[in-house]
Amino acid sequence: MPPSAEPILGEAPAEVLQRVLDAARAHLGLPADAPVIVLRAEAVTWPDGALGCPQPGMTYTQAEVEGYWIVVDAGGQVLDYRVSDTGYPWLCVS
Repeated sequence: MPPSAEPILGEAPAEVLQRVLDAARAHLGLPADAPVIVLRAEAVTWPDGALGCPQPGMTYTQAEVEGYWIVVDAGGQVLDYRVSDTGYPWLCVS
C-alpha cells in the first residue's frame, strides 16, 4: 500500500500507539524512556490478513482486517508497524 502524499497522524488509539512505541524500543534495544517520533498513525482497512506487508511463503486470511499503519523514528531508524484489530504491533520488513 503506497503512502499518501501527507502522513496521517492521530488516528490510532493511545493504547495501540503505546504498544508500538514499546515494541520499537524493544526491537532496537533502547531504554524505556528513549524518544520515539511518530511519523504516521493511520486507521486502515487492510485487504487481507497480510496487513499490506505479505511475507514470502506465508498464507493469510482473505478477508478485510481493520487496523492501523504506524511508522516511527526510533534511534534514527524508521520502523513500519502494522497493527490488526487485535492491537498487537507487527514490524513490516520489506
